[in-house]
Amino acid sequence: MKTLVLFDGVCNLCNSTVQFIIRHDKAGRFQFASQQSEAGQRILQQHSIPIEAALADSVVVIEGEKVWLESDAAFHILYRLGGVWSIPAVLWFLPKRLRDWAYRLIAKNRYRLFGRRERCMVPTPELQKRFLDVS
Repeated sequence: MKTLVLFDGVCNLCNSTVQFIIRHDKAGRFQFASQQSEAGQRILQQHSIPIEAALADSVVVIEGEKVWLESDAAFHILYRLGGVWSIPAVLWFLPKRLRDWAYRLIAKNRYRLFGRRERCMVPTPELQKRFLDVS
């Protein structure tokens, strides 16, 4: 089953996260769409996730009908990458309230800390098949 990652396409931290996933996802299990794209907005709408909430959370992960937000999304990505990357997923057992507080703190300040792009990332021709919003 494919794991879909919807990310804030103008966020440098989010774009770096996508690049990290691509580098370490040797099996090609992950697909991507920016939340600002038509495909991303259509998928958010299908799952009843308001775009404003998604952009505030910065990463949304979807497998089938299951949706992960905030720290759950980040830990699910690490878990799905497997190997050494699944080790930090043990922190998933920390109280959700604490995990999400830390996640929201970073998400709220991500543009100030990591910067912002003028436009969404354009994948290379080899990576285009992994992005839903690129023909």
